[in-house]
Amino acid sequence: MYNSRIAGLGFYVPENVVTNDDLSKVMETSDEWIQERTGIKERRHVVKGTDTTTSMGVKAAKIAIERAGIDKDEIDFIVFATLSPDYYFPGPGVLVQRDLGIKTVGALDVRNQCSGFVYGISVADQYIKSGMYKNVLVIGSELHSHGLDMTTRGRGVSVIFGDGAGAAVLTREEDPTKGILSSHLHSEGQHAEELSLIAPGMGKRWVLDILKDDDPEDISYFPYMNGQFVFKNAVVRFSEVIMEGLQKNNLTPGDIDMLIPHQANLRISQFVQKKFGLSNDQVFNNIMSYGNTTAASIPIALTEAWEEGKIKEGDLVVLAAFGSGFTWGSVIIRW
Repeated sequence: MYNSRIAGLGFYVPENVVTNDDLSKVMETSDEWIQERTGIKERRHVVKGTDTTTSMGVKAAKIAIERAGIDKDEIDFIVFATLSPDYYFPGPGVLVQRDLGIKTVGALDVRNQCSGFVYGISVADQYIKSGMYKNVLVIGSELHSHGLDMTTRGRGVSVIFGDGAGAAVLTREEDPTKGILSSHLHSEGQHAEELSLIAPGMGKRWVLDILKDDDPEDISYFPYMNGQFVFKNAVVRFSEVIMEGLQKNNLTPGDIDMLIPHQANLRISQFVQKKFGLSNDQVFNNIMSYGNTTAASIPIALTEAWEEGKIKEGDLVVLAAFGSGFTWGSVIIRW
């Protein structure tokens, strides 16, 4: 029985910066309005014809593989988390295998939105713990901007999201006191429609229905979010799942060296930080610069924190996420 540890990290974001002032030119909003509600100052948007969800994931993966000190053909399995795949099918996992030129390893797609990377890490951890695989590539990548309602009608959602990708290479760890100590996953599907994108889907409205109706007021293919309801649930579930992970390992909030929360809303992160009595040095936030990049937010933040020297060997690192589904989870890591 092995533990798994993160051997390499990487991230990629598009060069195109979209500020709050830029958004105020296409919808009724303002820098003050957005920052007050979300903490976001700017985000990155892909320029059409350049990057895709897959290509961003590939760029992040190349950095993570190089930093892990392994050859790409030493990757045994790929886990790709996203809500914005290049195609309805196949998923981007196989496209990464193709574009990286990796041997014919398995590729799994995870559709758990904001908690997708946490779920992906948990899956990779189990494969490594069982001895089935030695090196697993986990990617979180999102291209939101091409599917947002960039008008005043959609501002409650559209100002929040950005594009980007992050990746991690997990490998075997012989020392049972190091690496991923535990992961904790939950879901509550009764609230699925409170944060959702309903169409196109086979259940209610497929592409043919949308084309047939040709209704300019149809918003079924834009994301919907019951903001206050999501916020109230998020702060509760974040706290619960972090405590669950700490208690599983006989730890307390005071043992946390670095908390990397999913970057959904700076106000959520600040609420959780205050609840656990953590200092600014114990929580890493970068939503101000990138917005909410859903499955990519934790790996981007984790990579930046590590690059800035804020995560050191022996540190206790906690990853936590909550989002659409509702799904949520945490990962406890001894670095």
